[in-house]
Amino acid sequence: MKHLPLFALLGGMISGMAQAEIYKYVDSEGRVTYSNMPIRGAKKLDLGPAQVISSPRRGEGGGNPSSASRSPTPSDFPKVDTSTQKQRDQGRRKILEDEMRSEQQLLDTARKALSEGEQVRTGEERNNYQKYLDRVANLRNEVTLHEKNIQALNKEISNLK
Repeated sequence: MKHLPLFALLGGMISGMAQAEIYKYVDSEGRVTYSNMPIRGAKKLDLGPAQVISSPRRGEGGGNPSSASRSPTPSDFPKVDTSTQKQRDQGRRKILEDEMRSEQQLLDTARKALSEGEQVRTGEERNNYQKYLDRVANLRNEVTLHEKNIQALNKEISNLK
């Protein structure tokens, strides 16, 4: 039993090495397959060493993407002047508000359809109650969808400066 941890460690190392090998296979029809298992006729890809990028730990400014600890913007990164950005933000706000009005109308229509749909059973539904339940469930799903869309739009609008 003393050797069990050693076997587990060796097994982990071997599996780690096997995962680092990637093979590319192109069949007779030109379809490309990538695999970590060798395939006859496949070429082993040399991907070089893996690049590890670590994120800041809690308490080191990593929780807020606008924190000062993030890497600076490259000097050649395109810059937008303040008035142009303001115009873009105003345009985005208008689009989101238009979408909100549209979504609110769709929600009102869906709620009305649900209210009316719950009160009436069609001929088929009188004989098959499950059909009624399914139809009403679809109407409820429509209402829920529009409510979630409105919540998402409200969140986007509140995030604007």
